Amino acid sequence: MAVLEDKVAVVTGASSGIGFATARAFRDEGATVFVTGRRKDALDAAVAELGPGVTGVVCDASVPSELDAFYNTVRDRAGRIDVLVANAGVGTAAPFGEVTEDLIDSLFATNVKGTIFTLQQALPLLSTGASVILTGSTAATRPSLGLEIYAASKAAIRTLARGWALSARTHGFRVNVVSPGSTRTPGLLELVPPEILKQAEGDIPLGRLAEPEEIAALTTFLASDASSYVNGAEFFADGGYAQA
Repeated sequence: MAVLEDKVAVVTGASSGIGFATARAFRDEGATVFVTGRRKDALDAAVAELGPGVTGVVCDASVPSELDAFYNTVRDRAGRIDVLVANAGVGTAAPFGEVTEDLIDSLFATNVKGTIFTLQQALPLLSTGASVILTGSTAATRPSLGLEIYAASKAAIRTLARGWALSARTHGFRVNVVSPGSTRTPGLLELVPPEILKQAEGDIPLGRLAEPEEIAALTTFLASDASSYVNGAEFFADGGYAQA
């Protein structure tokens, strides 16, 4: 039997990369999946590829009113959420000394505020024992030059999960963090020059970048009943980069 059979799952930021791979893995494991993305063209293309059983809604996770509209769609079509993956996030590099107010506002609006409201506004829909999974980053543990602000926003995710784990009994969910290392996604390939990526591969004990499907496999475990007693934990999928 598929491990997510009859479950209703939400994945934010699923137009491409890790979010898309996660939505596909959930679909393959039997879940009814709702996904979001900020750009309609990219989201439409993703949903077309994912096929039946996946519903896409254009939504910017940093805008609470758009999250409300999205959750209204989930309520009308499914009535509940069994798995919530708060994956929507942005990454911007800037050398220290060139950090701008706009960069800080953008990163924290999506990565921190967006994560907070993604969960808070889903609370009325969460089923008993729902699995909440936040996308962190190994940057929070081992930040690279130029990614200090991004790393700080992801460090906040780990802190939120620790705090929210204490609400498991009150709200009836469990929450964990998946922290990928460098992963071969469109976002990373656009952000980091090829020569830097090659150097990064040399710094990873496994000698290569992750594939989005490898991150999705870990998230699928945390979404499934096999992880029913796991709460407040952080799982690294980084080839050992931040562990040495």
